Amino acid sequence: MVLDLTMLSVERVLVIVAHPDDIESWCGGVVARLTALGKAVAYVLCTSGDKGTSDPSQTPQQVAARRENEQLEATHILGVESVTFLRWPDSEVEPTLALRRELVRQVRTYRPDLVITHDPAPPYRQHPDHRAVGRATLDALFPCARDPLTFAEQITEEGLQARLVPEAWLFASEQPDIWIDIAATLPQKIQARLAHVSQHSDPAELERNWQHRAAAVGEPLGLRAAEAFKRVDLR
Repeated sequence: MVLDLTMLSVERVLVIVAHPDDIESWCGGVVARLTALGKAVAYVLCTSGDKGTSDPSQTPQQVAARRENEQLEATHILGVESVTFLRWPDSEVEPTLALRRELVRQVRTYRPDLVITHDPAPPYRQHPDHRAVGRATLDALFPCARDPLTFAEQITEEGLQARLVPEAWLFASEQPDIWIDIAATLPQKIQARLAHVSQHSDPAELERNWQHRAAAVGEPLGLRAAEAFKRVDLR
């Protein structure tokens, strides 16, 4: 199904991912469309990508600082104002109770109508942090963030409120069921992806690759460029 974003009745969107550049790679076109429609979009990044380099002379702290700055630039390009870095160690994320608690806190803080995150299901050639963050996010959304007795200290001591998030969209899914036209925002998506300078060596090749990917996703639905998601009803 091709989803018309102009008919989407949400006001606040929270995007929860593992690393800098995950958003721009997989849902940057949709984020740009949402912000253009006046939706409040916020990011939570579980790591700062501190292992994301092929240069062994770099320290994790140096890499993380650079990648956070790149993420902030990409965020600005897509029209997003709020970014939270949780700074868990890159390549070491697991769907633990501690991570679930922190993601519940973020959901209760931002109170989104929609959460976008990784699909934890694809088993092959996927970064383990992606699987872990997708799983932990879904567990945080249902039922934990909804139930006031779960992590009750967030309510009694921090002044947060329980939050039922009606739905989640999972990107990089092997079984997508919604497609969104991003032809108008594909240049903006690519510009944001190019802001992650440390993660590419040939800007022209990267632009060609993402143009090809967006076209391949949209082609079966007759769209020039698209992003696809698995829609999860959490009500």
